[in-house]
Amino acid sequence: MSEAPSARIATNGTAHWSDFVPRLLGRLGRATRRRSSFALRVAALGLGVVLDAVRPNSWRRPVKSEFYRALRQTIVGGLATSVVTATLVGIGMVYQALYWLSEAGQEGLIGSVLVTALMRLIAPVLVGLIVLGRSGMLATAEIGVMQAGGQVHTLESQGLDPFLLLVLPRACAFALASFTLAVAFVVLALLSGFIFGQLVGALTISLGSLLDSVLAAMHAADFAVFPVKMFGIGILVALTACITGLEAERREDPARLLPRAFVRGVLAVLLASIALGLAV
Repeated sequence: MSEAPSARIATNGTAHWSDFVPRLLGRLGRATRRRSSFALRVAALGLGVVLDAVRPNSWRRPVKSEFYRALRQTIVGGLATSVVTATLVGIGMVYQALYWLSEAGQEGLIGSVLVTALMRLIAPVLVGLIVLGRSGMLATAEIGVMQAGGQVHTLESQGLDPFLLLVLPRACAFALASFTLAVAFVVLALLSGFIFGQLVGALTISLGSLLDSVLAAMHAADFAVFPVKMFGIGILVALTACITGLEAERREDPARLLPRAFVRGVLAVLLASIALGLAV
């Protein structure tokens, strides 16, 4: 005896909904894995960098050579851009803050304003973007060429760890270079703003008073958070660049990876600056 139409409709409706829910969950799961896989890889490699960086066995001669090469390229390549940017920030921001606070009779706020705006916000972001543009893109292109050409697979087949040879030295070099460039950036911005104010005759504060007010406005946490922030930004820039380079397909043009690496690097710099900035 055939099944009644109403029973068939009920059965089909139940089957439809029983299939729809797993399909929906599967699509959500695939999208979630795809979106979170990059962040998880960054977190895993970041932990690996922190652990292996303090192990003497990790720093064999090829790794040291790659570290010094990356450090020299990052500092030398970003120094000129950092000097120009710091000078412009000094004239456009530091001088304006000194002038208008002095005009308003609020000289006591000079240190806190400069520490908050320059050290906690502007310098980390701009230096991170400089390191990303000058060195991160180069790292993506270099590793992308090696991945697309099969050299990374050749290293693995020879028993060599690509993480130790490609990722670890760049991450440590970028971290140290970011901190060095950030310190130079802050000092040059303060000096250029003060010198410009003296040249136009608009400032009455002395250089010693300016530096004393800045140091007095710094909290104890600033002396710890600022280096940690710059080291973290440097490591994140290196990891995003290296991971993106390792995503290159066989015989793929590495230039296609650069926009993806740049967007990822910018997001990493901004997120690290915001997250660590909340600690002060």
